[in-house]
Amino acid sequence: MSEDWKNSETEALFKAVLKLKTKGECEKFFRDLCTLSELKAMGERLVVAKMANDKIPYRKIASETGASTATVTRVAHWLHHGEGGYKLVLKRL
Repeated sequence: MSEDWKNSETEALFKAVLKLKTKGECEKFFRDLCTLSELKAMGERLVVAKMANDKIPYRKIASETGASTATVTRVAHWLHHGEGGYKLVLKRL
């Protein structure tokens, strides 16, 4: 797996995110950082990850969330074979 995404820019981004202290601060930062489409996509992926983690069938997830089956499959792949980030966050929610 390529680690090309790990660079000084992403390191600075992650350090910036760690400086946020409230939901309101996160809202302001992410709204300035991301387009509305990007925010919607990230929120959708988190919902898909939660549903996949709950072992809901992929077609049902796609139907209920409006996510494409390709997105559901991709999120489920990273849920089960990624860095563990989805599982970490889902445990903490």
